[in-house]
Amino acid sequence: MSQVSIESDQIEEVAGGEFEREPVPKSKLKGWGSFLGMYAGEHAAGTEFMIGPLFLTAGVSAFDLIIGLLLGNLLAVLSWRFLTAEIAVKNRLTLYFQLEKICGKKLVTAYNLANGILFCFLAGSMITVSATAVGIPFDMEMPKLDDTLPNGVTWIVIVIIIGAVISLIASKGYDTVSKAANWMSPVIVLAFLACGIVALNQLDVTSLSDFWNIWGEGSEPFPGQIKFTFWHVVIWSWFANGAMHIGMSDLSVFRFAKKASSGWTTAAGMYVGHYMAWIAAALLYAVYLKSPEALTFLNNGEAPPVAPGPLANNALGIFGIIAVVLAGWTTANPTIYRAGLAFQAIIPKASTFWVTIIAGTIATIAGLFPAFAMKLLGFVALYGFILAPVGAVIVFEHFFAEKFGIKKNYAEFASIKINNAVLFAWAISFGLFYFISLQFDVFLSFVTLPAWLLSGVLFLIFSKIIQNKK
Repeated sequence: MSQVSIESDQIEEVAGGEFEREPVPKSKLKGWGSFLGMYAGEHAAGTEFMIGPLFLTAGVSAFDLIIGLLLGNLLAVLSWRFLTAEIAVKNRLTLYFQLEKICGKKLVTAYNLANGILFCFLAGSMITVSATAVGIPFDMEMPKLDDTLPNGVTWIVIVIIIGAVISLIASKGYDTVSKAANWMSPVIVLAFLACGIVALNQLDVTSLSDFWNIWGEGSEPFPGQIKFTFWHVVIWSWFANGAMHIGMSDLSVFRFAKKASSGWTTAAGMYVGHYMAWIAAALLYAVYLKSPEALTFLNNGEAPPVAPGPLANNALGIFGIIAVVLAGWTTANPTIYRAGLAFQAIIPKASTFWVTIIAGTIATIAGLFPAFAMKLLGFVALYGFILAPVGAVIVFEHFFAEKFGIKKNYAEFASIKINNAVLFAWAISFGLFYFISLQFDVFLSFVTLPAWLLSGVLFLIFSKIIQNKK
């Protein structure tokens, strides 16, 4: 789920280091092969080690998980192909520059702040993931599923050391980060596959029916978790990367594509990472749930811990530990770098080194609190819900501005720093559906699409009113 593994000659461009405020020229366009490898490696990372087991804690059935993920990931691919890639190859602008033209500089600054902070929290959860592996030789107590605060001095020391190392490497620049990630990604994909195969052997699976029966008809969720149905799986997996596709973050990537059909390459990420890797990680947890330790937790009415390090170690030994450390690293490192870029857009006079260190410090502090990793399903849902309605503004303007009779790129045209049509559209759609989610206990991913649609429609209506007055 992280932004990693882009070809080295693209890295600085995608990060915003080139053609930041102009369309990408034809000489720099890339074929579909450039994106295939990127997405395959990008979505088999540290988050996958957490998400797979968390599905089991939500009591999913075999049908809900296996078929639900097939459909949800397909919807994500379609969103990338027919929305993100379509708009990207038409305009060939970064997300930030396109937003600036529509929203105005001040609103883009607010977006960057929100994006940067959310990136830090995501990176923090991946520092947590790596810490569960590094802590094994030290016999460290692993965080429990319902833990919020650090559980000991050893945990604090390990997280701080990992966070410091990751932050320093990220501060060296994206080129350094990407080269390491390109080497690590195939190893991580292989580790997920190996984990799944070993886990199937440990579970004595010899047929498709044995495999199906691992989840069976599902179960009650673990204490503190919500029950996932078929539609929870479909909608959550669709919007797990909602900020990237319907939220338009990947405009910055696909602006380099020769054709919009390059959007189909996202299927490599969805079905290698968000299908194979999630299921493989779930199998690791299924093995652990049969252990005496896990049964003791369950008999006491507690949720067994979800610690990727021990789970991978049980399957692959030292290779599993290394894989978890690398997976967390390849997610946290570029995520911290991107958070730094977002902060630098707010304080442009600050050096890349120092804004990255600031982002890394925030991420490390977040990593001390296991709740960000243990509640990753909910956090990812919140991340997409906050940012996706902003993408709706870009989508609705692109497809409906002429039909609706409004001026495109109005903030640039009118030389305004805040386009109230965008501000009101986002605030109303976010506020209304977040209230509905809290008041009626509706799973946040279920209201992401309605909020996105309402934001787009309100943007058109408010733009019509404001522009007619002007």
